[in-house]
Amino acid sequence: MLDHNSRRENRASVNNQPSTNPSIALKVEKLSKVFESAAGKVFALKQINFTINKGEFVSIIGPSGSGKSTLLNMIGALDRPTFGKVFIGGVDIFSLKDHEIASMRNTMIGFIFQSFNLINRTTVQKNVEIPSIISCTSGEGKERTQRALKILDVLGIKDKAKFKPTSLSGGQQQRVAIARSLMNNPTIILADEPTGNLDTKTGNEVFDLLKLLSTKFRRTIVMVTHNDELAEKTDRSIYIRDGRVEKEVTN
Repeated sequence: MLDHNSRRENRASVNNQPSTNPSIALKVEKLSKVFESAAGKVFALKQINFTINKGEFVSIIGPSGSGKSTLLNMIGALDRPTFGKVFIGGVDIFSLKDHEIASMRNTMIGFIFQSFNLINRTTVQKNVEIPSIISCTSGEGKERTQRALKILDVLGIKDKAKFKPTSLSGGQQQRVAIARSLMNNPTIILADEPTGNLDTKTGNEVFDLLKLLSTKFRRTIVMVTHNDELAEKTDRSIYIRDGRVEKEVTN
């Protein structure tokens, strides 16, 4: 229900080097980000290395200013590293041309944001369909709508399909954002503080939903969080401090 095959053709144009290990969803090698400032060079990330397997739910945790958001931007191809490589589904993403990176970002990465980032002037259903409309995947019209409704059904909010996001609760809006992230059946889902704008109960419900996607549907999820309790419930936690990996813990 949460898979489709059309994305394979879309990825063929950017995947010129197949993964040597098909079990790996994400691989980060010697990733560094350096900013120039009046005081000199500032290292936001320093030689970051880790691997995430398909179906794994990994949390990235650390204090404010530790480099978590910068790391997520690199993994999500929203910003380029100064040094190092990021492989998603075997693709060395920063070896690609800009238009290829944009295509890869839309088809291979699903994003879930703290502030939901929904388009309030259109319906829940259309919000979910947007990644597919941009990438021209999931077929045309009726087929795309059917897929969006199936995902909304799995997430328990199919009855909200014709509503505008502003009429939904925070937890329901985040479910819409999760549905949108799944629309193109991405290789990885990046969740940036997905419970940060929610109360504790609703936040736990959203987290449990992400956990279900990982355990039942084998979605690969990387979640940035400040919440130690939630981090401990993921498969593995990567602790970032001062731009470096301080430790990795299997939970």
